Amino acid sequence: MRPLASAGPPTNRYPILDALRGMALLAMFAYHFGFDLVYFGIFKSDPYENPIWIGCRTLILSTFLLLAGMSLTLANRDGVRWPPFWRRFGQIAGCALLVSIGSYAMFPASWIYFGVLHHIALASLLALAFLRFDRTNLWLGIVLIGLGLFISAPLFDLKPLNWIGLMTHKPITEDYVPLLPWFGDVLIGMFLGRRFLASAPAPFKDWRPAAGTSRMLAWAGRHTLLLYMVHQPVFIGLLYLFLGR
Repeated sequence: MRPLASAGPPTNRYPILDALRGMALLAMFAYHFGFDLVYFGIFKSDPYENPIWIGCRTLILSTFLLLAGMSLTLANRDGVRWPPFWRRFGQIAGCALLVSIGSYAMFPASWIYFGVLHHIALASLLALAFLRFDRTNLWLGIVLIGLGLFISAPLFDLKPLNWIGLMTHKPITEDYVPLLPWFGDVLIGMFLGRRFLASAPAPFKDWRPAAGTSRMLAWAGRHTLLLYMVHQPVFIGLLYLFLGR
């Protein structure tokens, strides 16, 4: 266990990570728009079973959670900054509740009760216990991913325990991001956040967006939660208008 490094600029925000988050956000937009096309019958595919769809979802989700873990480390590298932490936690938890309500209105049989925002809200709380760890987070993250992928038990099929993972089957829900294996990605991201602080080359730490595209990506990465909340209503609304439904 080692103290967090304090090297780097005084701000806890790094535009290079914002730009990476913005790229992941664009990939998620493409994924969800494709899903919407399937839902409206414009495109024929099976997002739930097709390995390409599953692989894309896994890659996008893993990227977001790795970056979430890195951000937790960077934002609290000199100790937990409680007012910003609770403010951000409240925003994420509130948006998770809205996602549950909205998904229930649209998909009452498969509404989202523990999706990506629910996971990030819980992971943010749990991660506080791991902020002071370094390489331990890497190994523990790998172990948790292994447990989530290869261990299952009927006990965890009970609805109140679904959020943990370890189920023998995927529950009927539009977005399912249980604690296991996905909290492993957050812990690995926390380890990578320490490596970023300790050894990332200065050009990466000091990078600033200059071109229009990079500025757009960095801006999107700074407003991920807002864009996440509005993109699906916009996509679905446009499709309703386009299809005249």
